[in-house]
Amino acid sequence: MGTLFVGGALTLTLGALAYPSMLGLDTVSTSTDRVIANTQWGPLTEGDRDFVVKVRAAGLWEYPVGQIGLQKGQSKAVLTASEHLIDGHAALDITCRKIAPMLNITLPNIASPQQEGFVNTLKADSGKQFDVDFANILRLTHGSIFNTVAKIRSTTKNSLVRALADQANDTVLDHITVMEKTGLVDFDTTLFQQTTPPKLPKSDLTPPAPAPGQPMVVLTPPPNATSTPVAIDGVPATGN
Repeated sequence: MGTLFVGGALTLTLGALAYPSMLGLDTVSTSTDRVIANTQWGPLTEGDRDFVVKVRAAGLWEYPVGQIGLQKGQSKAVLTASEHLIDGHAALDITCRKIAPMLNITLPNIASPQQEGFVNTLKADSGKQFDVDFANILRLTHGSIFNTVAKIRSTTKNSLVRALADQANDTVLDHITVMEKTGLVDFDTTLFQQTTPPKLPKSDLTPPAPAPGQPMVVLTPPPNATSTPVAIDGVPATGN
């Protein structure tokens, strides 16, 4: 039963991770390259915009998962990984909230339905099963988004998005590493599902837009935070 449950959870989570490409990869491959704005930091494409939204959405479910892990984790390695989730995504969230208004990007306040469902799955877990699901699902999601981060970093002409991608690259690699250090990752299953994502409706993968006037959700850094947000003043303007 445990094996079946993990497999099912991984399938659901891979659907959640399709979010990074929510407005691009299942349409014409060049659509994400369309420039939607010219800014002083360089042209902004659909793919750039979606990436900023994706990073924000990732924090909106992985940050609370880290909090759950601190409460329910059974091993020291899972507790450590939970601390890394909270620390890393709080710093990424600061960067997203700084650059979004500069680029006229609207950020979500809640994650996608699939991502919210994943949080609920881990809330329902207990004991060793929690640790196993936590490590495998988060290794799967971070392994999948790692490729998206690399693509954005190598193609974006916008210096703000490039700076966010640099930070995301370091954070995602760190989270991949701490999940692997739990010793619980089933690489055969994880890598298979990482490369064969299920097709899910966009409504399940897309976080809803915030209601007008709704206060922005803030992911508070922990007291012992070690991750550093992007220093916006140090990001050069590139012209239009």
